[in-house]
Amino acid sequence: MADDNEDKDVLAALDKEASEYLKDAEISRILNAFKLDAYAILDLKPGVPESDIKAQFRRKSLLIHPDKTSNPQAPDAFDRLKKAQGVLMDEKLRERLDEAIADARMLLIREKKWTVDNPELVTDEFAVEWREKTKHVLIDNELRKRKQLKAQMAEEGREKRKVEEEMDARKRKRESEVAWEETRDQRINSWRDFKTKGEKERSKKKKKMAPIG
Repeated sequence: MADDNEDKDVLAALDKEASEYLKDAEISRILNAFKLDAYAILDLKPGVPESDIKAQFRRKSLLIHPDKTSNPQAPDAFDRLKKAQGVLMDEKLRERLDEAIADARMLLIREKKWTVDNPELVTDEFAVEWREKTKHVLIDNELRKRKQLKAQMAEEGREKRKVEEEMDARKRKRESEVAWEETRDQRINSWRDFKTKGEKERSKKKKKMAPIG
């Protein structure tokens, strides 16, 4: 009886060790998968139905969830898995990814000067090349997107500075107009004083020049 219990304990320990090994292997696979390819992260082929995406995410998430393993990289892997599922469940994002994958396939066909019915297209070797070409296409697309975003932000910055400069110019104009209006009475009084002083000077000159009777 004691031997049976020992055997059960050993088997349980082996099962646990095997389970942890599978979890660690899957976490490593996810973290090493190409970050811009959601299909690669979820270990799915392009074109799968939505139900397969949901089922695969559930299987993978149950395996590597941070609450189910002590692996310190589990949170990062789970986060990446969740984001990949979000991309594939978003119609526009998935369509954009599918277009990049299709572009990669056509680029390879052109480079090899094949026709679309070439039997090599269904080989494992081509699948590997296709995935590698997909990486290059996705990287190019990402760089192009970042460049456009940078240019857009620069343009928005120029527009913002232009608006701010126009606002500052209008502000200075208003302040100048207010200052001009506030000194209006002072300018009038100064002109009156100047005029009165001039009249007095002219009057004095006239008296000096007048003949003595």
